[in-house]
Amino acid sequence: MNAQRVAVVTGGSRGIGRAIATTLAARGFAVVVGYTRDAGAAKDVVGEIVAADGAAVTAQVDVAEAEAVEAMFGTAQDTFGGVDVVVNSAGRMTLSPIAELDLDDLDRLHRTNIRGTFVMAREAARRVRSGGAIVNLSTSVVGLGFPTYGAYVASKGAVEAMTMVLARELRGRDITVNAVAPGPTATELFFEGKDEETVQRLAKQPPLERLGTPQDIAEVVAFLAGPTGRWVNGQVIRANGGIV
Repeated sequence: MNAQRVAVVTGGSRGIGRAIATTLAARGFAVVVGYTRDAGAAKDVVGEIVAADGAAVTAQVDVAEAEAVEAMFGTAQDTFGGVDVVVNSAGRMTLSPIAELDLDDLDRLHRTNIRGTFVMAREAARRVRSGGAIVNLSTSVVGLGFPTYGAYVASKGAVEAMTMVLARELRGRDITVNAVAPGPTATELFFEGKDEETVQRLAKQPPLERLGTPQDIAEVVAFLAGPTGRWVNGQVIRANGGIV
């Protein structure tokens, strides 16, 4: 095994992605922090990692564009020598009743969540080294079926299906492929468009009676990316505090 393993994390500048990037760095990974627009936030993540004696660089990427994704993997190769773990955390969420959804919004959501995950998974399948791991981010709402989440759930259902297929396609490569499906998690994306009553109602639904934190999700991802998670493959882990 390589002296230092290398992780590529998309959506790494904020929320769950940021927590994943810093947690993997704390576990000894060199990290490529993928971001779309907020270069300052991505640089802050790298600064936090480097200040803790870790190794990290930023990479601007539109995950739906093959050339941009290839360039990001090239940055990992040129800077750190290869890729061992890929975490597809970049995502978009649009909430609306199905009957009222603007189809342009649907197209934008699916471009990031479905096409973006597919492009990332394709490049990961070509590049990840033996002993590596691919982790996609889904949502527990796939199983919960909350109103207004129809378009988002449709995109994440596709992510879960891709995860199962890719795990089987990589037979013999010693690469695991799993998805983590958070429940309600305290991120900017979660709070956007929700009033306090809605937030409190969702926080009370799990038996643990709280929202998840980005760190809760990052710890699950780190387990799947690390040596103790090697026997978990082709699974969707619903990290949601027992919400039903």
